[in-house]
Amino acid sequence: MLLGFAVGAFGTLVGAGGGFVLVPVLLLVYPEKDPEQITAISLLVVCANAASGSLAYGLQKRIDFRSAWWFVIGTFPGAVAGAIAVGYVPRRLFDAIFALLLAGVGLYLLIRRHNQAIVPPVQGRGVVRRTIRDIHGNTFTYSYHLWKGVLISTAVGFISSLLGIGGGIIHVPIMATVLHFPVHIAAATSHFVLMFMAAEGTAVHFAQGVLGWDRALAEALLLATGAIPGAQVGARLAHRLHGGIILRALAASLILVAVRLGLKAAGV
Repeated sequence: MLLGFAVGAFGTLVGAGGGFVLVPVLLLVYPEKDPEQITAISLLVVCANAASGSLAYGLQKRIDFRSAWWFVIGTFPGAVAGAIAVGYVPRRLFDAIFALLLAGVGLYLLIRRHNQAIVPPVQGRGVVRRTIRDIHGNTFTYSYHLWKGVLISTAVGFISSLLGIGGGIIHVPIMATVLHFPVHIAAATSHFVLMFMAAEGTAVHFAQGVLGWDRALAEALLLATGAIPGAQVGARLAHRLHGGIILRALAASLILVAVRLGLKAAGV
């Protein structure tokens, strides 16, 4: 439950769901478990965490619901395919893929500049424009191509279910850089999408019998119990931090975890 609380707080703070923290911990604690068991446990926890965090972000009026529902539709085929595909991935290959993904995203976030004020309005067909005002009086105006957001969500859904990470570590940076969402709106909206994305993957694992009424489910429920209040704490901290700080905190965490998993995949 303490681990779940920490995962929930940090995952919600950066809008990543916490799976990117939980999966490496589970990989280290349970070297004997198959990748699909690890991802199944993580996705259930991510779903509970994202539901709790979405409630807090919704009360702060930082979720772009009109965009989020389109993204949720986009995640469905990817999330189902990823949950099925993970059963065919060997454990050491899984560790290596996870390490490379985390390192790549982390390095990209560290080296890029985090100034969104100079982003020009998006032009062309299929562009949607949003203006959101949160309860703190902050106004966010941005525009993006809807078709890009849906396609990106499909890919993120696949990776999310494949690795059990919730997808936020990829979704938030892409929403902030490719779709030009303000970081705080990206984190909140991604969290809402993660709730459904993780639920889709979890449902597939239940249908396949990967999750059943056993110890693995009991552990997942205890982790989820801690993640729910942790998510509330993370959401309340998020509005006090600058968007660039949130992304850099996410980047540093990804790189540290990637190094450890890379060494493990190499047999060190």
